[in-house]
Formats: sequence, structure tokens, C-alpha cells
Amino acid sequence: MANYVFRTGGSDDPAAPLFLVFHGTGGDENQFFDLAGELLPGGRIVAPRGDVSENGASRYFRRTGEGVYDMADLANRTEAMIGFVREQQAGRSGKVVGLGYSNGANILASALFKAPDLFDASVLMHPLIPFEPHAADFTGRKVLLTGGVRDPMAPAAMTEALAEYFRRNGADAQLVWHQGGHELRPEELRAAQQFLSPMAQIRA
Repeated sequence: MANYVFRTGGSDDPAAPLFLVFHGTGGDENQFFDLAGELLPGGRIVAPRGDVSENGASRYFRRTGEGVYDMADLANRTEAMIGFVREQQAGRSGKVVGLGYSNGANILASALFKAPDLFDASVLMHPLIPFEPHAADFTGRKVLLTGGVRDPMAPAAMTEALAEYFRRNGADAQLVWHQGGHELRPEELRAAQQFLSPMAQIRA
């Protein structure tokens, strides 16, 4: 079990949605913490820091090159992250929501593949999954994917394939584009806020 450094805050109500946010390469637990409070007001926010260092930049799993993942390490760290999320869920009754950007989106997606029941709704911003995930049952789960049509790190075709994977496996999956590259833009943040807004009112 990984002992993540993490930041938490927001609502203490156990029925409030639990909102886990995952940073990009070189980010940390603060990268999306304040944004999370704006996207899902009233939630309990948990932001773990990746426990892999790549030349001093924090990540959630190892890679050997751009888009070339250490698959054994990814599998081990995915299991650790699933365990961490379940620990955060203990004693809570609210919906569980995830948001990740870039490397954070990739660890979130990997957790979804392994444990499709883990999150009720997920936002994957600029994910890159350069492998074919196995079939899983995402019935009743909601997924928003966002990306840039000119993203050199997360090619549009791979993002479209990932969205189709989720749809094919029963998820309610949406895909939102902006005209830029790997950067986050206001239109995808607005899409995320709209996607998550119903969660702020939901109690399990």
C-alpha cells in the first residue's frame, strides 16, 4: 500500500461527494486543489501527490519514454492507488468522483480499468492510454474526456479510442475538444464544471 502525501479539505459531511484530483507530471497535491472546490462545491477533496520522481518531477507511475509506460510499475501503482481511494471512501456514503490531467488522467483511467466500480463519475483531461484496456462493466458510470485536437502528447485518435472504449463497455461517456494542444483551456474546465454540477446535489 502506497503511503501517499496528500492534501484534503472541504466538507466533513460523510454524505458529501468525495472528490479525488490527480495532478499532471511535475505537479503536486496543490495543482488542482482550489480548482476542485470550484468545480464541485460542497465536496470532500482529496489530492494525492504522485510517488514517482522523474528527474525531480512527481508522477504516479514510471515510464521509459514519452508514451512508453513501465507496465509492471503501472499495474503495481494502480493497485496502490485503488487501495488509497478505498481507504478514503471508508465511512462515507457520498458519490465518488475523480479528475485527472495528463499523467493524473492516466492513473485515474488505469484505476477505472481495474476497478470499474471505484468512481461514479470521472473527468479525464488529456489522457494517453497507448494500450488496449480489457473489457469491463461501466454501466451507470459517467466519464468526461477532454483534449486538444493538436495535442502532441495525447493524440486525438487515442483519446477518441478511449472514449469509444468506455461507451462500448456501458459508460455514459462524453468527449469535449479544444483547438489547442496539451494545455488546459477554459472551455474544458467549463465542460468539467457542467459535467460535475449534478454531483454536488447527489447523496447516495
